Amino acid sequence: MRLKIPLLFILILAGNIVGAQNRIQNLEKAFNNLMADEQAKHAITSLCVLDANTGKTLFAKNEQIGLATASTLKTITAATAFSILGKDFQFQTTLAYSGNITPDGTLKGNLIIIGSGDPTLGSWRYQNKENAVLTQWVTAIKSAGIKKIEGSIIGDDRILGTQTTPEGWVWQDIGNYYGAGTSGLSWRENQFDIHLRPGGSAASDVKIIKTVPETPYIQIVNELKTGSSGTGDRTYAFLPPYSNVAYLRGTWGMGIGKSGISVASPDPAFDCAYRLQDTLKRLGIPSNQQATTARLMALNDQPIPVVTQKINTISSPTLSEISYWFLKKSINLYGETLLKTIALKSGKTATTSKGAETEINYWAAKGIDKSALNIIDGSGLSPGDRITTSAMANILFQSQKESWFPDFYKGLPEYNGMKIKSGTINDVSAFAGYHTDNSGNKYIIVININNYSGSGINKKLFRVLDELK
Repeated sequence: MRLKIPLLFILILAGNIVGAQNRIQNLEKAFNNLMADEQAKHAITSLCVLDANTGKTLFAKNEQIGLATASTLKTITAATAFSILGKDFQFQTTLAYSGNITPDGTLKGNLIIIGSGDPTLGSWRYQNKENAVLTQWVTAIKSAGIKKIEGSIIGDDRILGTQTTPEGWVWQDIGNYYGAGTSGLSWRENQFDIHLRPGGSAASDVKIIKTVPETPYIQIVNELKTGSSGTGDRTYAFLPPYSNVAYLRGTWGMGIGKSGISVASPDPAFDCAYRLQDTLKRLGIPSNQQATTARLMALNDQPIPVVTQKINTISSPTLSEISYWFLKKSINLYGETLLKTIALKSGKTATTSKGAETEINYWAAKGIDKSALNIIDGSGLSPGDRITTSAMANILFQSQKESWFPDFYKGLPEYNGMKIKSGTINDVSAFAGYHTDNSGNKYIIVININNYSGSGINKKLFRVLDELK
């Protein structure tokens, strides 16, 4: 008996095939128009589009040229973290003490905050906000019977080493909130705020109102000038890791609609220990030595005290929750911490280079060409990253098969009606992710342009991607 296939079904199927073919032809025309655009005259532009169901390349141009990725690299970092750490992975931060507690409640020893690198500790995005963490610690300290400390508060930041920022990061970025480096004991996403007020006329001095929280141990040198109305925020903070002097340079426009800037904390572990010591002091639990860190103690050839008793442990949100904000808000600190943690989990030293090596080897074992993955950091902030759009697209394709993929996909932002991660650094703009068109065809998209001129390039990238709608 012969099966009868309805003519209408055949016509619909044929129409879909023709429509898909036309869509790719139109995509090619739009891409060629982009490459011919004056803004792309001296640029390298790459596009790789895969069929999300089969992995077949539907269109590709310059897909084997390694390009600076900007924050689209975060898709690879997140996928690797899910694969190696697991979606339920959590960081643990432990509060402990050394020495002993006398009958009158005197701790003859130190309080030690033992970090595991948790980049969310004290963050306003989760339950473990700054005040919530400090309250937990105070409760644990009181429950242990501690009323006075003859010792110090020590931030144990050893687990991720002393190098906070990767090689290749730009000096202009490092002191600003998006250039906050990693720490074995991170705190408040390793940043603080400086509130500013513009002067009454262009080129007049800008006034610093306050820092939030107060940072009396940091000297701020204010070289800011008032910008004319409409110029906005052109302010940069120059504050190296472990320094206590910050220089503010640039302009702060008249009529600006925000209160100030966020700046990278130079020593998050110290700030964390300092906040706990200050909180205890205000509650009548003094300590007779200044707050310090394991790094500072090692620098001064002081031994790190041995823990006598652990009194509190705080678990971070799961990796699924961390990845959501990592991708949605493009938090560079999370990417750098995850890369080091990937190395640590794999039995290697917790360094950026070892994390990148682990990441590259992981995907190479899954068929991705190692030479297509020149990874310098975990966030894409380094202009030295070089990854092909083909490699990134194929990693996105493979990620769909994993049990953690729904959590990964959930974190991707929406731009131009597509679930795609954006990436922007100096003269680099890129997008990477997924899209389903009106006919139900599913695509993986990676588009990247390096060394373009002028502004407003994203609108032109979207014109290309619009052909897949």
